[in-house]
Amino acid sequence: MIAEILALLMMQADPSAAVQADPAPTTLSLEDRGLLRCSAALAIVAHGQEIGNEDARRWPEIGTSGQEFFVRALAGLMDRTGLDRDGISALVSAEAQRLWDSGEVDKVMPSCLVMMGSSGT
Repeated sequence: MIAEILALLMMQADPSAAVQADPAPTTLSLEDRGLLRCSAALAIVAHGQEIGNEDARRWPEIGTSGQEFFVRALAGLMDRTGLDRDGISALVSAEAQRLWDSGEVDKVMPSCLVMMGSSGT
């Protein structure tokens, strides 16, 4: 389920932003790890809100601002890491699954909302 959500969001990103590069693993900076984590958490909550999940509806509406944050954050990750869309998709899917499995979505959402708000989206 998480992979399907993220795949749909990745398809909405600008295809010209894709960078063809060596898919070798890259060490992410602390900032990039935070962007990845929040992109995944916001995608999970946004999907939950769309399907009427009560836990997700406790958070402010993610909607277009969350989608814009997701696209910009992941495009920036592509630029900084040289990964293509498949590489970034794999990273964000793995992070979303980790957040889901560990039950950490609610724990990270407050800081993700601050990050999204300060990003200007």
